[in-house]
This record gives sequence, structure tokens and C-alpha cells, in this order.
Amino acid sequence: VVQVGRTGVLTPKAVLEPVRLAGTTVTNATLHNQDFISERDIRIGDTVNIRKAGEIIPEILDVDMSKRPANAVAYRLPSVCPVCGSPARKDADGAFIRCTGVSCPAQLSRNIAHFVSRDAMDIEGLGESIVETLISQGLIQSPADIYHLTLEQLKTLWQKGETAAKKLLTAIEASKQRDLSRLIFALGIRQVGTKTGKTLATHFGTLDALMAADVETLKAVPDV
Repeated sequence: VVQVGRTGVLTPKAVLEPVRLAGTTVTNATLHNQDFISERDIRIGDTVNIRKAGEIIPEILDVDMSKRPANAVAYRLPSVCPVCGSPARKDADGAFIRCTGVSCPAQLSRNIAHFVSRDAMDIEGLGESIVETLISQGLIQSPADIYHLTLEQLKTLWQKGETAAKKLLTAIEASKQRDLSRLIFALGIRQVGTKTGKTLATHFGTLDALMAADVETLKAVPDV
């Protein structure tokens, strides 16, 4: 199966017949990317040897060729996003394949989850299930839409209704006071983590100044 991450990366995952390994039952294993699959010639229906990387994450070591089905064919990642159907293209460096859809639902939910996370805008109460519900009901289509939610829209989402909705609206309002570095990190710009967010905020001072910066100006910033 193929999962679509927050930044649009298509990540393949092997679904396994359940097997006990290092104290737990393993039902899937990471396949990393197309190069990993091709180098090990992993195919659907294969029998594989697995281990837990770092004693935590199941990964495939190799294929038991003696047990390969006669009709097994080489696997290639799809050329379109399995979630939204947009074209999927390789990065310039060839490491990852990404969905190009700007409105891909898989990316949207993860982008918003990142935006509201503790190190970003820290909006308590906007958990994964609430985010998914808001998206499915068409109430949010971008992180900016969070700041236009109303009490009437929110109070039907919980059994406690109005009390929970007011608490969430208070958390949303409080997030407007977060500093610039956290907003920059929350935007989910590729390769911009908390440290680089702080560096950019200190250097530019305002979001407008950062948005107006050209490539040469950005390259002059330490750590960028």
C-alpha cells in the first residue's frame, strides 16, 4: 500500500501476514522508497526476512527467492497520487516521489495537524479526528480557515456541544499570540524546522519581510 505524507511524499508500506517478532505481532513493514524496493527486488506475494530497526520499526532485509510465486511481477510506485489522483513526480534529486495536488486531502489533514501541533501554533483540542471531521464537512480547506470557525459550526461536533466548542475557540484565539518563529514552522515549509524558523524570524522580523526576500537574501541567512 502507498501512504501520502504531509509534504506529499508517497511512502510504500508492505502488508504482511501477521508474525511475532521481538515481542509484538508485526503486520506491516516500511519500504522507504522505490530504490529500496528495486534494490531488494521486493514483489507482491513474496516471502521476506524482516527485523526491527532500532528494535522498533519493522523493515525488510531480503526476499526468500525459493518461495517466490511464479506470477510475481516487479513493483513500481504509482505515477498518480492514490488519494487525489494528481500526477506524482520525482524530486529533483530523485529521492522521493511526491503528489503534485495542491488540494490533496491526505496532505491537507497532515498539514493542518502539523499547523496546530504543540511546537507550532499549539491549538489544544484540534485533534486528528476533529480535523478530519472539519475537512469532511467542508469547514476548513486550509490552516487559515481555522481562524474563521464559529461557535455554531463547532458546537455540533461534541456531545458536550457548546462548552467544548467555546474551549476550542479560546485555544484558537490564544494561538494568535504565538511568536513569528512558531508561525513560520507551522507553515510546513520543506526543510524548515523549529531551529530554522527561529533563525528566519530573528533575521527578518516580520512575515511580510520574509515573503519579500529573494533567493540571494535567503542564502545570506545563517543555516539557510
